[in-house]
Formats: sequence, C-alpha cells, structure tokens
Amino acid sequence: MDDYVKANLKHWNEVTPVHERSAFYDVAGFRRGNSSLKSIELEELRDVSGKTLLHLQCHFGLDTLSWARKGATVTGIDMSDKAIDLARSLSAELGIPATFVESELYELPNNLTGEFDIVFTSYGVLIWLSNLEKWGEIIARFLKPSGTFYIVDGHPLLNVIWYSDADPQSRGTEPYFHTPEPVRDESEDYTGENAELTPPTYEWTHSLGDIVYSLIGAGLRIEFLHEFPVCAWRAFPSMKLDEDGWWRSPEGGDLPITFSIKATKPA
Repeated sequence: MDDYVKANLKHWNEVTPVHERSAFYDVAGFRRGNSSLKSIELEELRDVSGKTLLHLQCHFGLDTLSWARKGATVTGIDMSDKAIDLARSLSAELGIPATFVESELYELPNNLTGEFDIVFTSYGVLIWLSNLEKWGEIIARFLKPSGTFYIVDGHPLLNVIWYSDADPQSRGTEPYFHTPEPVRDESEDYTGENAELTPPTYEWTHSLGDIVYSLIGAGLRIEFLHEFPVCAWRAFPSMKLDEDGWWRSPEGGDLPITFSIKATKPA
C-alpha cells in the first residue's frame, strides 16, 4: 500500500463516524426502512431479486444492504476497516443478511473467491483508483458469464470544473486526462459536516474514454452509457436539492454531471 493509499485509508477511517451521524446518509431513516438507493440505479439495474451482487467500494454498506432488501444476496468490499465494522454492525442489528470484506480493491482477488451475477459500484468511487485497467480486470474476474456490471458516478467533467463555496463566482480546473500522480485535495467533506478531518486526500482523474475502454479492454460488452444533469451531492454552490433527492442547478443544468454504464460479460 503506497503513501497515497495510506493517506486515503486514514481519511476514510476518520470520516466513517462523521458520515454515520450525518444528515447526508440518514442512517436513522435507513434503520426505519428507507432505502439509500437513488432513482437512476433503481430504474437501470431493475430487478435484483435472487441474484448475487458484489458491491465494490461499499463504504459502510447502506447501498449494499438496500440491495439486500430488494432480494439480492450481497457482498460488500471496502478498504476501510472502520467502515466494514459499521457495515457488519448494521447488518446484524437490522437482521439484513450480508457479507462484508475488508480489502483494498486491487487486492480483492487475494481476499475473495467466487463469481457474481452483478458487480455494482456507485457515486464517488473512481477518483480513488489509480489504475482503471486493473479495475476492469477485477470486475471481469468476479462476474459470472452473462453477468452484469453497473456503475453510476460523478461525470469526469466534475474533475475539470469546480466552484468555491467561499466565492461562487470563482472557478477552478483540474486535469481531465489521467496522470500517474494524483491530485492533492484538502477540500471539506462532501456531506457538509463541520468535522475536523485530517487532510489531505489524493485523487486520480479519468476521462470518460478511459472508463469505457477499461471495461472493453477487460472483455466486457457495453450495453449503454447515459449522462444526466443531476448530482447525488452538492457539486456546485448554486445547486438546490429537489424533492426527488437530486441536486440540480437552478439555471436548468447544461452540463453532464452524472453518468451510468451497464456492461455484460459474454457467456
């Protein structure tokens, strides 16, 4: 584990209890039976009942457990031991069967066996990965023949254009194309919680072409790629939260902010 990954692991261990009590994750609502899944993935992935589902970079497992409530047999993996401990605790407390594995993503073949009907990952995952080619290979390794891979995440353009909360008129830019060295980030937590977190974290940018090609290169067949003018978090200061749970720009939104891809492994 290199120094960048160690710094990110420290961050995720530190932020897990902050997220547990945040309004953003609404763990209290989840305990009452609410789902953490959003309309895009529910509409596009559809029925998971009776299927095995592997959730990559699951954090503390709310989406994993939400898929279990939909009838899937779920396994969630994350490199944060604090997040996995919390996921296991929620699974036991709520009586939702699930398996959670503590593993850095690239080490997963050493820590998990078997194949799954569905491999799923979502919202804020790709920026933490330094090598998408290896990511694609791991997805293919754990998919059954004819199995489905599905991702929904922030659009790569979000890495290029960002706005400051302190000065909404200011605009910054980061690289769009991948570079081996990550971008150092010391911004506040996306939940908006005023917690004293230890900076920095390190993030990698990937173009939309990189993402698609990593899946094709691993032997998967792209079924669709969709783009949306909404976001799962407040990406820009001007965004407002709609009743449907999506953040939208009041100007109407003329940029792709979220994307989704569905791919299958040939039989």
